[in-house]
Amino acid sequence: MGRDHRSDHRGGYRSDRPRRDYDDQPREGALSDLIGHLHALDNRSYAAYKAITGHYTAPEGWVLHVDRVQPDPYAPPTHIRIEVPADLSGLEVLAEHELLSTRDRRIAVGDFLSRELHQGFKGTNLSIAAPGQEILERSCVTFLPGAVPGAWVIEVRARVSLPARGRSIQGHEASRIIGRDLTREAGNALDLTGRRAERLLAHVAALEDHRALTEALRANDWVSFLADGSLLPRRSGVSDEPMRSGAVPLTAPDTLAASVSLPHAGTVRGTAIGPGVTLIVGGGYHGKSTLLTAIERGVYPHVPGDGRELVATVPNAVKARAADGRAVTSVDLTPFISHLPGGRDTASFTTKNASGSTSQAASLMEAVEAGASALLLDEDTSATNLLIRDSRMRALVADEHEPITPLVDRVAALARDTGVSTVLVMGGSGDYLDVADRVLLMDSYELRDATARAAAVVAELPRPTTALSSFPTPTARVPLPAPARERRGPVRTRARGTDALTLDREDVDISDVAGIVDPGQAEAVAYALRALLEQRFDGESTLAECLGDLEALLDDEGLDALDDRPAFLVRPRMVDVAAAVNRYRPLGVAVGAPTVTEA
Repeated sequence: MGRDHRSDHRGGYRSDRPRRDYDDQPREGALSDLIGHLHALDNRSYAAYKAITGHYTAPEGWVLHVDRVQPDPYAPPTHIRIEVPADLSGLEVLAEHELLSTRDRRIAVGDFLSRELHQGFKGTNLSIAAPGQEILERSCVTFLPGAVPGAWVIEVRARVSLPARGRSIQGHEASRIIGRDLTREAGNALDLTGRRAERLLAHVAALEDHRALTEALRANDWVSFLADGSLLPRRSGVSDEPMRSGAVPLTAPDTLAASVSLPHAGTVRGTAIGPGVTLIVGGGYHGKSTLLTAIERGVYPHVPGDGRELVATVPNAVKARAADGRAVTSVDLTPFISHLPGGRDTASFTTKNASGSTSQAASLMEAVEAGASALLLDEDTSATNLLIRDSRMRALVADEHEPITPLVDRVAALARDTGVSTVLVMGGSGDYLDVADRVLLMDSYELRDATARAAAVVAELPRPTTALSSFPTPTARVPLPAPARERRGPVRTRARGTDALTLDREDVDISDVAGIVDPGQAEAVAYALRALLEQRFDGESTLAECLGDLEALLDDEGLDALDDRPAFLVRPRMVDVAAAVNRYRPLGVAVGAPTVTEA
């Protein structure tokens, strides 16, 4: 007979039934049955864990599903799901405030619960996707329609590493993981009362205010808005958390100030960055890149307390940088690179190892093709010869011997002809003062409007006009489907942080794709890339059309459209999926012009 195990003060459930003999059948029943079965498995071969596959109901009413059991102690952890009816005790705040009534609210609730569970699972054998500072659509917490119209079931997807001693089951320890750790932390996270309810409401409010602010950008034709009081500096170069002390709150200059009305924050004053060409200038270490990074991250909503909650940027803004060695496939570079030595054309440019200038020129053209409405650049991560060519160098090297047309000559026409705005950090050249619609000066992290002063400098120190009158329309490329996959070798679809993807034997470097801020986004991009290559690219549809179809699919089916009940995916932007497509070396493109290969 087994010992009498009852619920302890920490909230764990333990079996009060006699010890059960081991059998090899999938399980169904109460959570206490699973715990008793784990006790019975103690010291058996690790493979016997497979018999716990099944579903188990906890006394509170939620159900634990054990979907896939790891075959050995060194394999990826066991897949589990928790199904929680949204009307359980402790979740009343969801109905009282209608927090599941819109897709955005469900995203915020799911993001909040994932954070609560991630914090609670620390130090245990349980794991769930680790969140960052952004509020994002995550597959680890999803919402399923309930049996009654209007009802919802919350599904939590997590992992558990089942313990072993060598290759023998540690059944008693496994029962503690389920009966103590899982039940305690699930109970805590699903107790949305008191202070936790207040934090949840603030989380939802942060997302809804950001969505409203993004809509205000569209309505006012702004590129970005940064509310007064925003704290932009981060703790360090390797941390995205806010600087806790010494950060200077942002205040809008009167000449750039605007006010917006938000559903929760009310009327908010801040800096409105309009369309066209915006130049960010200032001395070294005075906050230029910090401002640009805040604008770059403003495409996403941020958690309360981040400091950038009320910073919003047009959702499809793309930061373009130089990336030596990246692949480029059939991109029309003629707006920036007219020819190559030997008379080679650049209308359909391909290389497996791009230089700094060609890689950044390709990134600019690819972003416009993918639908970006704003380009963000920092001179520190750019190819200098693509940004500027001063009068002395123009005099020394004749135009017919210089294939590169610098961005300074194209940027005004880019905004005028295509509607694509540019925000550029520049501290080393005044050439952009001629073409800038506004100049923002950062002085010891304080923002000033230097547009009038810049115009005076241009008048005092004129330079020959080099701006071109037009920007050619980018060529719409038609990607080809991937060739049939070889039977030999494993099928691998995965990401390594936010730096690289792996599709079977092919690695894709995405370290320069600034819009991918969460490892789960990179993982989702890997699955999206495979889906596009194998299911959507047909040799007839343009890349933009294929991305539009993928976006509609994700809107309709969520991240489950990319994999079978994924636990670690985070929804990416289509402009970032496009960036991964463009960096996939075997990509084939059907274009009218012949392909040119760089030596």
